[in-house]
Amino acid sequence: QVQLKESGGGLVAPGDSMRLSCQAVGGTLGRSAMGWFRQAPGKEREIVAAVAWHGSGASYVDAAKGRFIISVDNAKGATYLQMNYLQPEDTAVYFCAAAPTAANVRNSEIQYWGQGVQVTVAS
Repeated sequence: QVQLKESGGGLVAPGDSMRLSCQAVGGTLGRSAMGWFRQAPGKEREIVAAVAWHGSGASYVDAAKGRFIISVDNAKGATYLQMNYLQPEDTAVYFCAAAPTAANVRNSEIQYWGQGVQVTVAS
């Protein structure tokens, strides 16, 4: 059974950068599309970014455009989310996700979820 394990969260100051990593363990994801979601306290989980298995065609929620970059390293079975110019409103638990296609990711039709990692942006 494939599991997704996130790492790289923590506390940063506004304006700082952070990179989240997601590693597939216990198997391979093949040509699965990947995505990152987040859930802030008291809010529903929302998609942040999605990308096809080959790393192209990335899409972002408006709040992430120009600041976040999603990427994949198929050789390592890893997915990354580079987050720049972080703001307090980016504070949330971030989840890695895998699905057959990027459209599935965008529609929250997820096959595998990570356990989530906390990102806190505060001065």
